[in-house]
Amino acid sequence: MKLNSIGLDTVKTKGLADDLNQLLANFQLYYQNLRGIHWNIKGRGFFDLHVKFEELYTDANLKVDEIAERILTLGETPLHTFEDYTKAAKVPVGKNISKDEKAVQLIVDSLSELLKMERSILEAAGDANDEGTNSMMSDFITEQEKTVWMMKAWLGETV
Repeated sequence: MKLNSIGLDTVKTKGLADDLNQLLANFQLYYQNLRGIHWNIKGRGFFDLHVKFEELYTDANLKVDEIAERILTLGETPLHTFEDYTKAAKVPVGKNISKDEKAVQLIVDSLSELLKMERSILEAAGDANDEGTNSMMSDFITEQEKTVWMMKAWLGETV
């Protein structure tokens, strides 16, 4: 087994980096969806949702950077073109969404897809003894589960 400079198996970290690149691409699409609904939201909930969507896209932008830097830490190259992002897309694309319920549902649907990817990465990181990726995924999952709960509550639904 060949170890990299941070003491992890290079074969396992390559697989993790590939999974993180998939997550990165989908986070970029999620980020752009958030920008779109932030710009285009209309109606009586405009002021509250406009601010909330900005909070979410600011957080997503930070997570994009964290994911890319983790990929680099593992010795690989992060995806960085829209072509790569769209090829890896699993989150739904929200186009011209201005209605509050559709916007919030887009967030729930997107986070549900991201959570599936993160849980898979969390398991692979455990198998690779990669505490750095494990910790990142754990933090992302905890935060996003709460956001899903809050968005579902706003929609009048349960998780």
